[in-house]
Amino acid sequence: MTSSRAHACIKKLAPLSNLLNNGTKLAIGSSFRRWVSSESGGSEYFAEELSKGKRFAAVWGNGDFGRLGLGNLDSQWNPKPISSAAFVNQNLKEIACGGAHTLFLTENGDVYATGLNDYGQLGISDSQNYTMKPLRVSSIPKEIIKIAAGYHHSAAITVDGELYLWGNNTNGQLGLGKKAEKIVPHPCKVECLDGFSIKMATLGFEHSMAVTDKGETLSWGGGESGRLGHGHESSFLGFQKSSSEYTPRLIKGLEGVKVKSVSAGMLHSACISENGIVYFFGERDLGKWGFGKAKIATTPFMISTLPFSEEVACGGYHTCIITNGGELYTWGSNENGCLGIGCTDITYSPERVEGPFLWQLVSKVSCGWKHTAAISGGNVYTWGWGGSNGTFKEDGQSPGGQLGQGDDVDYIEPMLLNFHKSVKALDISCGFNHTAAILQCI
Repeated sequence: MTSSRAHACIKKLAPLSNLLNNGTKLAIGSSFRRWVSSESGGSEYFAEELSKGKRFAAVWGNGDFGRLGLGNLDSQWNPKPISSAAFVNQNLKEIACGGAHTLFLTENGDVYATGLNDYGQLGISDSQNYTMKPLRVSSIPKEIIKIAAGYHHSAAITVDGELYLWGNNTNGQLGLGKKAEKIVPHPCKVECLDGFSIKMATLGFEHSMAVTDKGETLSWGGGESGRLGHGHESSFLGFQKSSSEYTPRLIKGLEGVKVKSVSAGMLHSACISENGIVYFFGERDLGKWGFGKAKIATTPFMISTLPFSEEVACGGYHTCIITNGGELYTWGSNENGCLGIGCTDITYSPERVEGPFLWQLVSKVSCGWKHTAAISGGNVYTWGWGGSNGTFKEDGQSPGGQLGQGDDVDYIEPMLLNFHKSVKALDISCGFNHTAAILQCI
């Protein structure tokens, strides 16, 4: 952020005391100490997992319904490792956080799931409402190489490019056809994708997307706000035509574009071509995105102001991009400081996240509803909604802690979350209000 931008943000956020009373922390002064500190609270829990080369999971945030997989319903204000015994001592390869559930992928291609199962999103049972410990998803007959978690649904890609989906299907987000059940508690192969080899999938609130080995992009599920990119428009007098797609459909606006990264958010989607160009579609209301008078983009359009880009992540109403130079850009709604730019102003166009990322490359980023996490130099940084503001207490849910900073306040700049001096972060995933990482002992 430029100095003029910083001064403008701070001026708009004055007086400082009001922000502190509202649970928002300005990362000024203290932020530098957090950036260079070597360990954060709770590192003593990692001792038994420290074995050179070992890859294991650490989790933190809201613990309701057992989504953290720690064997209880407690929230965790600092990162806590899951015992490798939960995965038969297999190394972990990938992790995916959903609305209130979490998926784990082992090096042997097994999938484990924990948390809420009200829509069958765990893929283990149609009678068990939740589980507090990871359980193996045993009904996929092949080795799994990638996983994805949406708000109430889940996905897995097999070694030969088949896509399996399970969970909530009320808007066709499982891609199983219009006559399919509304709740699918066990993984089902998306048969209509026979002939395609899927290499990547992403799940949003009520929609899904996939990319083939040829870079073709498909989307399906609820198409509200144009998030599928198929051009769904409102009918005369504003009455909405049906916008759901019950089977995967190629996005015509991306025809001829080879996609290498894709992400589905709550009401929007984004992808990046092999040429490093970012495409956006879905909700772009002025109050959230600032792209002009149009409230939605029903077909993909290019964002020309970004450098050559590599990876995209979509959250509730914000988006992050990592460039090929390791820079992090973000834009959209900035509630609770989820953009990490040092203030809570809406950002109308992509803005670089600075702080520690001025001298360290960003390798991975993930967006939750209103919080963000990134990996840089093997370390994890978190910012945004800490849980003090916006927690759904009327629903009986616990506070947040999804930033892992030992409190439930908001941070508007990236804050270091280093687990132990003997580990480095390989993967990061943000759920609605919990977060998880894959760590490797070094």
